[in-house]
Amino acid sequence: MSPFRLFIYSLITKFMPPTRCFGLKRHLLRWAGAEIGDNVRICSSVNIIGNGTLRIGNNTWIGHESIIMCSSDISIGADCDIAPRVYIGNGTHKITPDLDKIAGIDINKDIKIGNGVWICVNSTILPGVTIGRKCVVAAGGVVTKSIPEYSLAAGCPAIVKKNLY
Repeated sequence: MSPFRLFIYSLITKFMPPTRCFGLKRHLLRWAGAEIGDNVRICSSVNIIGNGTLRIGNNTWIGHESIIMCSSDISIGADCDIAPRVYIGNGTHKITPDLDKIAGIDINKDIKIGNGVWICVNSTILPGVTIGRKCVVAAGGVVTKSIPEYSLAAGCPAIVKKNLY
């Protein structure tokens, strides 16, 4: 994705009604280099940053004030519901206690969110995880490890609490 075009997208969407003009938002994100499916609905207050690859499948909703920090590949499946204030970010740092700055070199790990996933409010999805299809991440969950399909995960760190199948 083009950081400059994402900046233009961000400027334009700030003046749009939060839950309207979804077609224009999809068009602008495609123009910025993201792969956006049909009927994707992204609220105007969602902040998308980075020059990685962003793919969002058909019929996915991304709620108010969510943040997507895309420094490598982020794939969000079809028919997903991402609640308000969810953070999805795939950049981190190597911990280097021997150096002056403990946050060392950048590390980027891909994130894959399967089809039909529901990520509840204030959840955090950290680098390198895969969330299997039809999973639920409970409110406030911090996903640090991959979650198998048809699971309900909760907590900090998020652990599987229940199989949903």
